[in-house]
Amino acid sequence: MFGAAKLLSYVEDDYGGVKVEMKEAMDSATFVSMLRASISHWREQGKKGVWIKLPIELVNLVEPAVVEGFWYHHAEPKYIMLVYWIPQSAHTIPANASHRVSVGVVVMNEKDELLVVQEKTGTFGGTGVWKFPTGVVDEGEDICAAAVREVKEETGIDAEFMEVLAFRQSHRMFFQKSGLFFVCLAQPLSFDIRKQDSEIEAAQWMPFQEYAKQPYCQKTEVVQYVIEICSAKKNGKYSGFAPVPTTSSFSDQKSYLYLDSHFRRRQ
Repeated sequence: MFGAAKLLSYVEDDYGGVKVEMKEAMDSATFVSMLRASISHWREQGKKGVWIKLPIELVNLVEPAVVEGFWYHHAEPKYIMLVYWIPQSAHTIPANASHRVSVGVVVMNEKDELLVVQEKTGTFGGTGVWKFPTGVVDEGEDICAAAVREVKEETGIDAEFMEVLAFRQSHRMFFQKSGLFFVCLAQPLSFDIRKQDSEIEAAQWMPFQEYAKQPYCQKTEVVQYVIEICSAKKNGKYSGFAPVPTTSSFSDQKSYLYLDSHFRRRQ
């Protein structure tokens, strides 16, 4: 039945499946004919998962693919990824990314003053609470780079990343996804504050003890832990995790391994 039908262009993945990246426009009937022929061909080859990447311009092909048994895996601004499982068994296709990564940055000067901000919007907007600069890590951005960027964006202060002091995992947060929040330590390289007008109500250097005495800090357990960690760090009784550039067997691209800042690898 499908012998004369043209197949969709595809590449094999590393897990016994195939990947299709649609680029050219076509009508639904042609697409369905090619899709059915392709699935028949892949089934004969013993393939498992089928991934179809549809650019937003080809949105007309989403419905016919879903009718054929595909389901949504994830969506980005310029494409939708659909998946299909060929074997008559429970699928092993991994779920979409489940976490959002964000940072909070402790910046302290030689006077034991913390760099703190008041936000105009969000959870803390209009509350008068002074907090560390915080923000979301961008796609493809390292945690250490995000920490330096957020400090610069919110306060105008140049900083050097030092360590990850701690991190927290939480669930059912942004769009019901989980979150990883990294508490980072950075050293200031400049001291004159130029706050971000669009998001930040105020920014200043605040004595550490004054920050810690805020009612919000006193009643929030996770903040109390951070305050205690900062106190221990000031007294040389706590070691965070410093970034070390590394490569892996999967890629020559540099990534960071965060480890005890006092650790020295034996050469």
